Amino acid sequence: MIQVSFLYPDAEGSTFDFDYYIGTHCPLSKAVFGESLKLFSVERGISGIMPDSKAPFHAVGRLCFDSVEAFYAALTPHIDELKADAAKYTNVEPVIQISEIIDE
Repeated sequence: MIQVSFLYPDAEGSTFDFDYYIGTHCPLSKAVFGESLKLFSVERGISGIMPDSKAPFHAVGRLCFDSVEAFYAALTPHIDELKADAAKYTNVEPVIQISEIIDE
């Protein structure tokens, strides 16, 4: 299984509408990816390692698929729609990482 992580840095001047992200973009993503999406989670940044420090990311979205190929097959037909919607909740370019999930 693979995980696709979308990390939204909380840099100076960045904006992130978490309510829109949760209420509109996440349901859109789930609908677009359909049955190929195996797991979906969202994290909201609340702090860095030091007490009362700023979180390095506004949010992190994690999506799991059976394979990289399954992810791209589901994403490719809808990439423009998802990118256009992302502009409605943030001015941040996410850091995207695709990882292999290792169970020990």
